[in-house]
Amino acid sequence: MERQQEYVLRTVQERGIRFVRLWFTDVQGFLKSFAITPAELEIALEEGISFDGSSIDGFSRTHEADM
Repeated sequence: MERQQEYVLRTVQERGIRFVRLWFTDVQGFLKSFAITPAELEIALEEGISFDGSSIDGFSRTHEADM
């Protein structure tokens, strides 16, 4: 794991952070976010993270939902 990722995970643990909010913009430029736990953060940093795109306007239709 890279030094920056190790630093982030260590900081989350040292400060007792319970949730990390991830921010992004949809295809129309509107700010969106969702929260993950520190355990999910470690996996996200290594493997990436997916979410159901059908709940985000402009991302995908329900039958094409997994991003």
